[in-house]
Amino acid sequence: MRHSLAVFLLLSLVACSSDPAKDDNLTADQLYAQAKESMADDNYEKAVKQFEKLQSRFPYGRYAQQAQMEIAYAYYKHSEPAPALVALDNFVKMYPNSAHLDYVYYLKGLINFNENINSLFGTLFKQDPSERDPAALRDSFAAFKELVTRFPDSKYTPDARLRMQYLLTTLANGEVHVASYYLRRGAYVAAANRAKGVLIDYPQTPQTLEALQIMVQAYDAMGMNDLRDDAKRVLALNAGKGALPEAKESPKNPSPWWQFWD
Repeated sequence: MRHSLAVFLLLSLVACSSDPAKDDNLTADQLYAQAKESMADDNYEKAVKQFEKLQSRFPYGRYAQQAQMEIAYAYYKHSEPAPALVALDNFVKMYPNSAHLDYVYYLKGLINFNENINSLFGTLFKQDPSERDPAALRDSFAAFKELVTRFPDSKYTPDARLRMQYLLTTLANGEVHVASYYLRRGAYVAAANRAKGVLIDYPQTPQTLEALQIMVQAYDAMGMNDLRDDAKRVLALNAGKGALPEAKESPKNPSPWWQFWD
């Protein structure tokens, strides 16, 4: 009887120790410490749940903003860009005057940059250029531009500027490849228009010379001699100045982090 009672008490203690309800008694500091420990252990899925619980229980507490940003960062580290971007957009809506918006825009740009910059080159010669969607790269550029414009003195701004330069050249290069594809297929109007778009949208990139060459060929093929000659004059003028410098190698991905409260 005593043996059975001891076993019963032991099982009861184990059951109590594993009861999730016990977390309801934890303070904000304790919940935050648990979530940070999960982050340190690279257990990002668990960390997200813990930060969400922290937000749910203490929506106006001192950790509310940080928890939202940590959720985004945890999704990012867990290779889940879509929910990470949603979390960042939610942060902007909930805390439009936050002192940490510079990091939000930086991380948003970084997520789109890392997820798409390699895939663009990886499919460059394997996929129909007209089917590629540069939307994510444009979103990356837009986020970095927001950061640079609104927070010129942010510690993230110098790196954002480098990435913007690289993105511009990459986007221009993609447009030139699309224009070249149309030219090879005999779609001369589309080729000329796409090449013209490079001059308008990316005037300071090296690809402007290639775009002008495509315009000359397309207009010539269509018998539009005046436009062909205009493109030739602009090409000769710019070629005489020398090609613009090539973009630098893609900036290496830093490992940004933040600390709101010491």
